[in-house]
Amino acid sequence: MDDYLMPEPVRSPADDRPDLLARLDETTEALAVLRDAFTGEEPLDNALQRLAETAARAIADADAVTVSVMAPDRPRTAGATDSRLVSVDEKQYSANRGPCLESARTLRPVRAVVGQHRDTWPEFEAVAFELGICAYLSVPVVLPASDTSEARLVGTLNMYSRTAAAFDPFDESLMLLFTTAASATIANAQRWQDAQDRVQHLERALESRASIEQAKGVLMAVHACTADEAFARLVEQSQHQNVKLRDVAQNLLESVRHS
Repeated sequence: MDDYLMPEPVRSPADDRPDLLARLDETTEALAVLRDAFTGEEPLDNALQRLAETAARAIADADAVTVSVMAPDRPRTAGATDSRLVSVDEKQYSANRGPCLESARTLRPVRAVVGQHRDTWPEFEAVAFELGICAYLSVPVVLPASDTSEARLVGTLNMYSRTAAAFDPFDESLMLLFTTAASATIANAQRWQDAQDRVQHLERALESRASIEQAKGVLMAVHACTADEAFARLVEQSQHQNVKLRDVAQNLLESVRHS
């Protein structure tokens, strides 16, 4: 920690940076790329990876971008333009603190200059310093409310720069605009993902039902019992072994095939 370099002096927003209109144009062009590339039928993580790639084009000072998803069990990184920087996000997840989690909790942009938050986010500071990151901007990604659902946090868009003076308030506003405009792409990907998950769940349910019915038939033939009695045998074995009913049925069928 004592070897940290002092951050670069904060320069004026006008120094060596495109004017505001040019920066707005860059963000608009990046959004157009995101819209044109979206197929409407792709997994959510694919859409979030594309979000990271286009966001990196939208902000001149962004050397890399990741997307954190606030999953129920544990946050995860769903997209990254530089896989080496995923460890910065991972350190925040494991420590349960850091700028990306602060942005998710407050639903506000959070900017961090490495070297200025050692007491607040020591884990983030250490790994960011090791990787040469000087500035970090995290912006919440929120799906807007609809007729059938409330507004919902997806995660955060995290931007990395090796320039300490990167990411001024205008960049924060641009990224909020960017994520708001990109929310339709994310929402469509989420709906597609949910539909695919429901189809897979239904397929598994049908497969389980077929296995259970076949196992019942085997037991009826072997023990000369009724369908209800055969099912009761499967349930009893499931409870005794603490194994799911479909697994009991599949194990029985496997044993019959081998014999």
